Amino acid sequence: MSKHRPPLRLYGLLAAATLVASTAQASGDPGLRALRIVASETPRIDGSLDDPAWQRAPAYAGFHKHLPRDGADAPGTRKTSVRLLIDDDALVFGIRAWDDAPALLRGALARRDKVDVDQDFIGIWIDPAGHGRNAQFVRINTAGVVSDGMHRAEDDESDLGPDFPVETAVTLLPDGYSMEVRWPLSNLRFPYAGGRNWRVMVERSIPHADGTLLITAPFRADALSHLSFLQEIEGMEASVTAVRDRAFLELRPELTVRSERLALPGRRSRGSQAELGLEINARPRADWVFNATINPDFSQVEIDHPVSQGAANVALSLPERRGFFLESADVLGLPLPAFYSRTVNDPEYGLRATWRAAHADATAMSLRDEPGGLVLRGRPYETLEYVQTGRTMASLARARWHGEGLLLGAFASQRDYHRFGSNDVLGIDAQWRGTSEDGVQHQLSGVAMASRTTAGFDDDDSAARLPARSGGYLWAKYLHNTEEWTHEVEAEAIAPGFVNDNGFVPQTGVARLTGSFNRLLGSRSFGSLSLYEFETYLGFHEMRTLADATAGQRGGETVGRRLRPGVWMALPLQTGFWAELGFDRQRALAGGRLHDTRVVNFGIETTPVPWISKIAAEVVLGRQLDFDADRVGPGGNVILDVAMRFPLRRGWSLELDQHLNRAWVQGTLGKPAFADTAWRALATLHFSARDSLRLLAQNTWAARRDDGVTQLEAWSDRQIHRSLLYRYEWRHGRRMSFGYVDDKSPLAEERRKSLTFKLQWEV
Repeated sequence: MSKHRPPLRLYGLLAAATLVASTAQASGDPGLRALRIVASETPRIDGSLDDPAWQRAPAYAGFHKHLPRDGADAPGTRKTSVRLLIDDDALVFGIRAWDDAPALLRGALARRDKVDVDQDFIGIWIDPAGHGRNAQFVRINTAGVVSDGMHRAEDDESDLGPDFPVETAVTLLPDGYSMEVRWPLSNLRFPYAGGRNWRVMVERSIPHADGTLLITAPFRADALSHLSFLQEIEGMEASVTAVRDRAFLELRPELTVRSERLALPGRRSRGSQAELGLEINARPRADWVFNATINPDFSQVEIDHPVSQGAANVALSLPERRGFFLESADVLGLPLPAFYSRTVNDPEYGLRATWRAAHADATAMSLRDEPGGLVLRGRPYETLEYVQTGRTMASLARARWHGEGLLLGAFASQRDYHRFGSNDVLGIDAQWRGTSEDGVQHQLSGVAMASRTTAGFDDDDSAARLPARSGGYLWAKYLHNTEEWTHEVEAEAIAPGFVNDNGFVPQTGVARLTGSFNRLLGSRSFGSLSLYEFETYLGFHEMRTLADATAGQRGGETVGRRLRPGVWMALPLQTGFWAELGFDRQRALAGGRLHDTRVVNFGIETTPVPWISKIAAEVVLGRQLDFDADRVGPGGNVILDVAMRFPLRRGWSLELDQHLNRAWVQGTLGKPAFADTAWRALATLHFSARDSLRLLAQNTWAARRDDGVTQLEAWSDRQIHRSLLYRYEWRHGRRMSFGYVDDKSPLAEERRKSLTFKLQWEV
């Protein structure tokens, strides 16, 4: 069961509505104006703003306090200004940040994409299409570490997968710092003609000022997506016309050498292999991008969340990092059931084309996937997993039209198992946004899909061609926002015969209704306790089965029910706390009893001191369902994450991330009938912004004991992972890594060791 989190607004990724794009003009801010320069005037990226071009560029200082919402004005001693230059190849931002306590600046070497509000950083958000639906963003802390990605307004989600080749430099000053950021135009996606003006937002994080976040445009707290509040960049028109016909070509060869030893009961083996891979990215002009990938490597030493089976069978649970899939993430904009790139486990090769116009875009791709991945086939009470034993072809075509507040799309998907059949899916989707005269904001989204499947698995779990079976899928979501209320309702129906092997569908034959009603109460004081924000909410969830004559499943049977009233609050020290009561009921199997599974659920996230970047904890206590035993016992689930950063001598830095998760259901004999525990420790020693040494240790234990009632067979499983990785990056796209992995399952007497060398080079 997925855990519920209240609608946290702590870190500024609040939603925005399309029609409020004029907020900046209403506030009187003149907007950011770009200065066009020739190549000879381009400043050297060294963090200092002393080049002649910076003296001519107009400064924009219209920053507004967004967080915390404590009612206080923005600190006048922490003024911020930004300038923008444009040459034939890039946008160049120059930022000057003043601070009356520069010794308190927080910024240390860290892994890429780990820049957050516990650090001093500058964030730049760019919408090159100007329609407020997608934005590319980067965040750079005072040590030069970058977080970057794509934010989609359709689902108000940020994807940290994309890595942009931005060039950055920071100079620390007696009264703050200055920063330069060069963003190549080749990595900004915009229409060839007819597009709107480019739009931008700049943000500044000041954690030592009680988590202050400054942004260049004030926007409403009840908005649907903050992207509509980005301000237009003045003076961009001639630059866009000048570069829209420029062609860009990138070649990224990759060499992977791996040596492996495997020990199983009664058998030992060893082997080694060397593989070459290649990625090709071509942009003949602004609106077209073509991608190709050949034999890309996905090595376990590159990830932070391993399991003992290696990366081959866990790709479904990992965030996407492969550039081929990230190129058109903004165009896809589909929920997980429609398309999920991680279903392609180990592509042998792939081709992709993406087109972006002012009011329409499209993408099409096809990949040949090697054996070894997982195929998920859902049921009302379980998810069946099968191993993909042969090559498949995964293909998808997607097109959409977007107007003012309206988006319409269609897609076709196929997973071809060749002689074992195929899975074909057709779908349409839509989204509408609007604001009524009284300021109430609405968003309605929907997806409809139909599938036909002849690929399946026999009683021995082997791939087999089966008689064709069809199924349908419907999904709708409604958002309703005012200054005092936010409501969200989501409905979904998945027919028993629906299959989408290019998507993520863990359950079928069910219908569910989920939602929440949230009352925004603003700041509150309870004695000496001051709350910057306070919310009460009521969450609900109901899932029932759909009739399936083939499987003998009756319809209308309740699978799960949740009713959860709760509160959420924002406090000093960048702290968020929430608590809720769970009046839940769950059923473990068809025809089984609907159990009372009432719980108490609460969580906290905070940054109490500078060297702790985050403490996050979530606790569930109460009546827990043991699904295998079909019984309820006292139990719970505890998740704890602690992240720390320590600056060292010589400019080095040490990152420590600890994770602990324990779930248990108590039996009647005084011991847990079932327990599952996972512990992970990640330590990264950064020698510079280019090279680091990472040590990862993870242990997992799961066990079942006699519960005193069901007499289920006792079992125990333990897995141990250790890995060491050294990585050196000359510049973006050129890196070398060397890693060692040791995985073992002591109770099964299995052990796997591997050494991996990888060289990636961008031409």
